[in-house]
Amino acid sequence: MKFKFTHNNFNVLNLEKSLAFYQEALGFKEVRRIAPESGEFILVYLGDGVSTHTLELTWLRDRNEPYNLGENEFHLALMVDDYEAAHEHHQKMGCICYENEAMGIYFINDPDNYWLEILPGSKT
Repeated sequence: MKFKFTHNNFNVLNLEKSLAFYQEALGFKEVRRIAPESGEFILVYLGDGVSTHTLELTWLRDRNEPYNLGENEFHLALMVDDYEAAHEHHQKMGCICYENEAMGIYFINDPDNYWLEILPGSKT
């Protein structure tokens, strides 16, 4: 028996704002969308253009209050080929929420306050 990662999910309050953030901050593009006629939810899958792993953004029509993210101890991690350029870009966007210079990593947060760890391409 063999398992393979396929996607992770984040629930979002403002789908358009989240889509714009992930496009600008990480270059993620929509690869699939599920939107039933009832309009009760929309699922949008974002891809990085390199791997088959996707990020599923779930929007629920009847949800108005922010999601409880606990202490934000869970996150997604992404490697970038030009760490310095990415850091500068995220700094200009104002989305860096935590830096650990000793480890050579930093975190950005999306519009719903999910954390995304940014690693230089040489880190594993």
